Amino acid sequence: MITSYIYALLGVIVVSLVSLAGVFILSIKEEVIKKYIFLLVSLAVGALLGDVFIHLIPEAFETSANPLVVSLLVIVGIVMFFVLEKFMHWHHHGDDTQEYDIHPVGKLMLVSDGVHNFIDGVIIGISFLTSVPLGIATTLAVILHEIPQEIGDFAVLLHAGYLRKRALWLNFLSALMAILGTLVAFVLGEVNESFTNLVLPFAAGGFIYIAVADLIPELHKTKKISHSVFQLLFLIFGVILMVGLVFLE
Repeated sequence: MITSYIYALLGVIVVSLVSLAGVFILSIKEEVIKKYIFLLVSLAVGALLGDVFIHLIPEAFETSANPLVVSLLVIVGIVMFFVLEKFMHWHHHGDDTQEYDIHPVGKLMLVSDGVHNFIDGVIIGISFLTSVPLGIATTLAVILHEIPQEIGDFAVLLHAGYLRKRALWLNFLSALMAILGTLVAFVLGEVNESFTNLVLPFAAGGFIYIAVADLIPELHKTKKISHSVFQLLFLIFGVILMVGLVFLE
């Protein structure tokens, strides 16, 4: 059992470090980043929607005995993130001491991604407690899942107005929620099924809101046909990456 704990902690630490994939972006000139950031935002939209409709929601329906509750929780997630963004807008306009403009989508992304990383950590912990081979397979799947998502998340934080180093640090802190999730799995021995059934669709609703309400409207601001074509291609690529992970599960 101790071996399983050690392997699980090592696995989830590696997953958390994936959030530092944005490091290579720091070496790129800011002008270049701003020029091509719409591509990474497009990738984020595809990855978010693909994750929601290919992984999170199907998993929520599979583990729940009441599809109506799952559907309602997805809607609750969307509405709660709508309310959260409204609150952030009110707070944003009422705060004149900020050094630079931060779009609320950045904070929403951190909250939703933190929940998602927590769930990933719980799944990794339970997988290793079941068997080491299953834990290794699950960790690899999560890593492949996280790479495009974390790069996309980093792009969203830059797009929201965060400085590059601060965006990288905040993205890393959000990724550390995976370690907390694994520790919770250790303490409980096995995840409370009702808790997982509540969190999965709620997180899915949050991702839907971010992709549809915040990011896609930003993509519409690009009018060039060539840019629009690349946006569509990167969006589709993000979905394809999520589809590919189905074959690893």
